[in-house]
Amino acid sequence: MRTLFIECNMGASGDMLMGALYELLSDSQKESFLKTMNNLFPNQILLQASPAEKCGIWGTKMNVVILGQEEPLTEDMISNHSLEHTHREDHVNFGHLHISYPEMLTRIDKLLISNTVKEHAKAVYTIIGNAESLAHNTDISQIHFHEVGTLDALIDVAGCCLLIELLHPEQIIGSPVHVGTGSVRCAHGILPVPAPATAEILKDIPIYAGSIEGELCTPTGAALLKHFVSQFIPMPPISVERTGYGMGTKDFPSANCVRVFLGTLSALPVLANRQLPDFFSPGAPRFPSQEETRPDFYTEQFHSLDQILELSCNLDDMTPEAVSYAVTLLREAGALEVYTTPVYMKKNRPGTLLTVLCNIQEESRFSRLILTHTATRGIRIHPCYRRTLDAQFRKISTVYGEITVKISTGYGISKFKPEYDDVAAAARQCKVPFQTVYETALEICRKKL
Repeated sequence: MRTLFIECNMGASGDMLMGALYELLSDSQKESFLKTMNNLFPNQILLQASPAEKCGIWGTKMNVVILGQEEPLTEDMISNHSLEHTHREDHVNFGHLHISYPEMLTRIDKLLISNTVKEHAKAVYTIIGNAESLAHNTDISQIHFHEVGTLDALIDVAGCCLLIELLHPEQIIGSPVHVGTGSVRCAHGILPVPAPATAEILKDIPIYAGSIEGELCTPTGAALLKHFVSQFIPMPPISVERTGYGMGTKDFPSANCVRVFLGTLSALPVLANRQLPDFFSPGAPRFPSQEETRPDFYTEQFHSLDQILELSCNLDDMTPEAVSYAVTLLREAGALEVYTTPVYMKKNRPGTLLTVLCNIQEESRFSRLILTHTATRGIRIHPCYRRTLDAQFRKISTVYGEITVKISTGYGISKFKPEYDDVAAAARQCKVPFQTVYETALEICRKKL
């Protein structure tokens, strides 16, 4: 699966994310991207991609020049490491300092970009608007983006959305977000880090403060992550094709950059046009060749892994009936697998380990179901990988009637399993042992399928 991984070890901001994603483009794509961006507001803004260095690492610093001049900066105006204009107090905004949420959506709709990019940009601003409205205890329609409504911030948002469209990853994942510590100066005064709107956006996202003084994650950066990233986990095994670095402006003991990786989620090498050996096929046993005895021969045949999540929690204060209800509900909700394991807990109390397997994008839904329908207060989330055979169902005719059979195939392997309900019904109706019907169906599968 083509995957974009965003490393947020130094937080995230709009311009840093844009710089990192920009580095993943080919040379021709970079030229086209800058041309598109600079045509959004001709004669009003100029977006420049400049080489920059932090702690010996070179990357791209995205600079927005307004009316032929980059905005003048003072120490009081620099409220975050990236100089994203989210918290500056003196925006240049072509005649007015404030723009309402509906006006911002109208402005986005007029941009010369695809409808898909527009919808993503509007969704990002909706996340920011909702967070600002909660922070200021007002309705989103009353929010005026005096901090995130200027053209330079809009360029950051639209640029990141356009870059995502150009890179078209199948999934986007990110690391837990470093938010920094201390306080930040903004239009409302001095606020704690993360600022209230940023903290609101980062709900349900794993964050940590660290030891670096300053605002490392801005509202715009947080909103972009919230909108695009499906899961925040440590970096999984990825076959990396390209790496990008988006640089900030301020200097810290750690390299002030966002790093991104574009590649394929795959823990094993890919070998094209290779088949499993014949002795894996039913009825064709033989001795393996010398090549096939290499320890890594079979693992090289497998070329794709599915990434899933394992959600688990310990339960020691629920009745067996209540646990059974939760398991049934989770299974009916579409979990890939649900099972329980007897465990012994504190003071040797007997308990139950509940385990749920689900797709990455379903984590929030299943976590909510577990927290709602069990007594647990917390859930452990572990990324894991699985390899599966393709499955199909067919009905076969036997002397005991029609039996549904699950057929699992792939990698030169074939497996057959008669379905329990059909076998049990046939055994009951024909008054024969369950195993007799099961073995009969299995034999027919081996001969005919």
